[in-house]
Amino acid sequence: MDFQLTDDQRALKAGMRELLERRFPRTRLRAAVDGEAERGAEVDRELWRELGAAGFFALRVPESAGGVGLGLPEAVLAFEEAGRALLPGPLAATELTAHLSAAGWLAGGGPAAGRWVAEGPEAGALVAGAVRGETVVTALDQGGALVEHLASADAVLALGATAVEVIPAGAVARSAESIRSVDPATPLHRTAPYRTAAHGAAPHGAAQQREAPQRGAPHGTAPTRVAPQRTAVAGAGASGTGASGEATTGVAATGPAARLRREAALLTAAQQLGSASRTVELAVEHAKRRTQFGRPIGAFQAVQHLCAGMLVRAESARSVVYAAAVTEEPGDIAAAKLLADEAAVRNARDCLQVHGGMGFTWEADVHLHLKRAWVRAGQWQCAAEAEEELAAGLLSTVGACL
Repeated sequence: MDFQLTDDQRALKAGMRELLERRFPRTRLRAAVDGEAERGAEVDRELWRELGAAGFFALRVPESAGGVGLGLPEAVLAFEEAGRALLPGPLAATELTAHLSAAGWLAGGGPAAGRWVAEGPEAGALVAGAVRGETVVTALDQGGALVEHLASADAVLALGATAVEVIPAGAVARSAESIRSVDPATPLHRTAPYRTAAHGAAPHGAAQQREAPQRGAPHGTAPTRVAPQRTAVAGAGASGTGASGEATTGVAATGPAARLRREAALLTAAQQLGSASRTVELAVEHAKRRTQFGRPIGAFQAVQHLCAGMLVRAESARSVVYAAAVTEEPGDIAAAKLLADEAAVRNARDCLQVHGGMGFTWEADVHLHLKRAWVRAGQWQCAAEAEEELAAGLLSTVGACL
């Protein structure tokens, strides 16, 4: 079986990279994180619409519905380029909403058991706009995880244990609390646990007034409660929570909401892969340019070993992420997220070491990759949850063989 990219897939990657280099260059990224632009932390609506016009959010939308008509592997390739460019915004949530709306899954009792909380043409127009990049959609997991870019969002994709809803962003923002994010380009809000209407709780009911501990801390660290004005690392959405807030990872996580969580985890892993690959490039470029003792530092074995290790991690993650995009198996997606998170974080740290003292400065871009990698590592499926998914798969396989 040939797993090489096709000519069309290579062209898709090249076109997406060219678009992002033209519309989101380093100067735009630095303006967002340095506070030079008054609205730097907000989603760039013009860029969002241009991404929609280029088909970024409509890659998996059927051609009959105005989309590109491709599949999850192509979406992964596009998200890899977005991660390489450190493109901010709730990309995964908007793409998932565009895909579901075009498939008719969010219109009153469809295959995803989805529904509108805000009935009428306004709600339908909001979600239909996700396909064209006219609507910004963020995600809210039932477990009460942090929500990214809530202030810029028009709608929120709310995931319950099984049900899927799309609600106006204002309904969530009223009870949300701003949290200082470790990544200056990813604003975060803490919300109360949300219960989908399928479980008998109204969107503005008492459930939203109760606090929940933060889920999805990166690298399997113990969940902690984040107080106001403290730096938060975790992002939006953990991997599957039930009506009681208990985790539903592993083989027990079934249904449309669980599928959406897995797809979001894979798209997030693709962004991590893009960041890991970019930090390899940054390290090698610096090692060639920076000289010590009359020769480039890349000639020293210690630096060579660092760069080689970075390349191995990035390529190992690439093979697993691409494979998971083809198989769409829960265990493969968990492995992809686990390896991509590790590659993004560790490569950023090693890239910082290659840069030496200047790597610790605000002016260098290395810290931006590290901070974004930390945030993504806590989004959708953290290391502990991915490990539980893999362990559950292994136990079920062993049980079937006995």
